[in-house]
Amino acid sequence: MPAEAFLAQLCSEFPRFRVVHKRTSAVSHALHWALLLVTFGGQRQFLNGYYTVLGDTLYVPDSWDTLGPADRVILLRHERVHLRQRRRYGSVGMALLYLLPFFPLGLAYGRARLEWEAYTETLRATAELRGLAAAQDPGLRERIVSRFIGPDYGWMWPFRRQVERWYDAVLDELARTPREGL
Repeated sequence: MPAEAFLAQLCSEFPRFRVVHKRTSAVSHALHWALLLVTFGGQRQFLNGYYTVLGDTLYVPDSWDTLGPADRVILLRHERVHLRQRRRYGSVGMALLYLLPFFPLGLAYGRARLEWEAYTETLRATAELRGLAAAQDPGLRERIVSRFIGPDYGWMWPFRRQVERWYDAVLDELARTPREGL
């Protein structure tokens, strides 16, 4: 599905959905400084390297403007998972899940569960749009695993082997599942 068509579908499902550049967002700048502080400088890329859904808004770095169609759809499919999670749990419930169980830093099971669901969709979309080999790419694997165990998400789940087992289980499922168009 072309990126514009997917975006239209997303807006149909979430009528208040909008895209805002982080460079123009005071909220994004405040979050950037807060994340720098709580991760002891470990999360330095929030403004220019991460896409963030808050409420019905997708806050994007400038790289949004140069994303190719497939990459845009992969990203939007990941973020759609978060939008659906917020609809399922409510805004307060989503915030509590994302920030509290068990600890905000170092062992954030709630955040890890939410991100496992979203990154599963990232891998599924990657396999569908770029091929299974792209989802199996060691570089992609390391980027995603590092997000769980490193400062990007506040060391949300520091157990590398468990994150790698999850990743491998998703890839195994994708390898067994026939995909249309491939």
